[in-house]
Amino acid sequence: MASSTRDGEPHEDEIRMWREGDSWIITDVETGVTTQGETRQEALEMLDDAVAGYKGERGHEPTDEELRELGVDPEDNTTGNGDPPDFMQ
Repeated sequence: MASSTRDGEPHEDEIRMWREGDSWIITDVETGVTTQGETRQEALEMLDDAVAGYKGERGHEPTDEELRELGVDPEDNTTGNGDPPDFMQ
């Protein structure tokens, strides 16, 4: 097995990638996040996105401008204060 050290210290941002059937599996060692893709490049892109989501670096509440671009009136975009639907209880 390959070692993952530099000057005796573990590398930061280490990943492990292997082939399973027709897919490439890839794991970010630090977070444990694992994804797959049909190609190595796709697996890497999926991992980048998944790790960013894991670390809270993706997504945000839409701005009023973004809502308007989507055809949503920001005044009508309010958070409900009722009970969640049955399937969520």
